[in-house]
Amino acid sequence: MSSHTESRFAADVYGNRLERAVELMRAAHLDALLITPGPDLRYLIGSAAESFERLTCLVIPADGAAPSVVIPKLELASLEGSAAGDLGLPVFDWVDGTDPYQLVKSALHVGSRVAVTDAMPALHLLPLAESFSGLPVSATPVLRELRMVKDAAEIDALRRAGAAIDRVHARMGEWLRAGRTEAEVRADIAAAIVEEGHTAAAFVIVGSGPHGADPHHEVSQRVIEQGDVVVIDIGGPVEPGYYSDSTRTYVLGEPSSEVAAQFAELEQAQALAVAAVRPGVTAESIDAAARNPLTAAGFGSAFLHRTGHGIGLSVHEEPYIVAGNDLILQPGMAFSIEPGIYFRDEWGARIEDIVVVTQDGCESMNNRPHGLTVL
Repeated sequence: MSSHTESRFAADVYGNRLERAVELMRAAHLDALLITPGPDLRYLIGSAAESFERLTCLVIPADGAAPSVVIPKLELASLEGSAAGDLGLPVFDWVDGTDPYQLVKSALHVGSRVAVTDAMPALHLLPLAESFSGLPVSATPVLRELRMVKDAAEIDALRRAGAAIDRVHARMGEWLRAGRTEAEVRADIAAAIVEEGHTAAAFVIVGSGPHGADPHHEVSQRVIEQGDVVVIDIGGPVEPGYYSDSTRTYVLGEPSSEVAAQFAELEQAQALAVAAVRPGVTAESIDAAARNPLTAAGFGSAFLHRTGHGIGLSVHEEPYIVAGNDLILQPGMAFSIEPGIYFRDEWGARIEDIVVVTQDGCESMNNRPHGLTVL
């Protein structure tokens, strides 16, 4: 297998996605989808092309005509790793001096109602709107239905990503110890994320002591001390672009009885939320399954964020596991379950697993112990 094909799935996976996109587009009474580089383009044709000032755009008509790619001639190499060639998609390359927006328009009928990816820069959206004499609508209502339910190939990629990040957590004792700064620990973790099979370290949160009480703290020059509770939230992509995201909480030395008791409440809440996942229930019911026991234990105000977010080609995507989201869970949906408790200026803790909804429950992509790990 060449390095090009290793960075994407088999061509028929993308062919099926394009066909499904057309079905959903017709149901939404849209005439075309216009997809510039970003997660949606990678989802639909396996292209990891980047967005530049020159327009690259996948044009998907609803009338049954073949999707086509409008691309600068000097960017043609970026299509080589995609499924465009295997699928026989027409490619319209252009050179400086050509109006690429008219090329897009010429691929569609006059007066077409078009929808665009939410990753499209204004740099391209505005000229396209001008050429179509009206602002396009968002393609998200169509694409969210596609991307939210993972197929077997995607679930396998998420499984590999989860196993890879588990291997990093298993090694935490190599780096996390008193006397080192958060930044030093982060550098070692980032290197290990790549060593264990990711293409990059997308994020590394090392929240020690009082910094653990900030859910989005990254790192600082703070020296980690004996007795600190430390939140480690890490992840990155594995080919072809699917993310891991897992949080575990560590303590340097034996925790106090109070910390141990509070953490036990969090561990139980996270387990209850995982156990509540199955097809037919709502996203908000999973949030409630984690939140209600923490509130009952007196930690409602210490749980500062939603219970989870979808994951796939983006670290954060739909579905969101949050109060008010009455979306019905379906097999194939993938998301985090990550309740946390945060005590300002003191300490914090979070436990996060990625789960995929199955026919009768869920499968966890992460299998490291959930308890407060003593180092």
